Amino acid sequence: MKQKLAAEFLGTAFLLAVVVGSGIMGERLAGGNSAIALLANSLATGAGLIALICTFGPLSGAHFNPVVTLGESVLGRQPWRAVAPYLLAQVAGAVAGVIAAHYMFDLPAVAYSRHARGGAGQWWSEIVATFGLMTVILHGIRNQSPALPYLVGAYITAAYWFTASTSFANPAVTIARSLTDTFAGIRPADAPGFIAAQLAGGALALAAFRAMAPREPPPPRNPT
Repeated sequence: MKQKLAAEFLGTAFLLAVVVGSGIMGERLAGGNSAIALLANSLATGAGLIALICTFGPLSGAHFNPVVTLGESVLGRQPWRAVAPYLLAQVAGAVAGVIAAHYMFDLPAVAYSRHARGGAGQWWSEIVATFGLMTVILHGIRNQSPALPYLVGAYITAAYWFTASTSFANPAVTIARSLTDTFAGIRPADAPGFIAAQLAGGALALAAFRAMAPREPPPPRNPT
């Protein structure tokens, strides 16, 4: 368990360092062009996810996301006693990643975001984004796809662009991004709405996955 928790902490920390750091760098180099900044942010995040999932997947499953951890437990793929430690490691790692990114760019360790991300469109975006992410992950795991890290990275890169919220799709990421007043930030007041939408999207994805999962054949009858 210690190895798994260390992997979840480090993986989530590096994920947030990538998200926040590339957001800062992209915004500084884009000269006020938000599209260029978002492109840099999305490409870096997708590439970082591929590397991190390939690295930490064999150690902890590379969840980096409370919704994924909860989903794995609901499906019986990991024990419920692992949920709380995993979630704590993910949130702590996410916060550490934000702080690491801030220090790289000579910013204060923590700065509460003023970036407003509220409203029905944003919440619906997070439901859709999380539903899609969980669908990719659940079916990729069931099919034992060796391409799963690339599928997740590609999906998140795309979801940055087709969702109004830029696809947080992760409660630990949402909490940590409320602590950065940069391109990637979200106001702390808006974070609970995002988290509720993410949990709803994850629950819907689980229901859809169960509905589409192949049924086990009935046991053969004993002729005697």
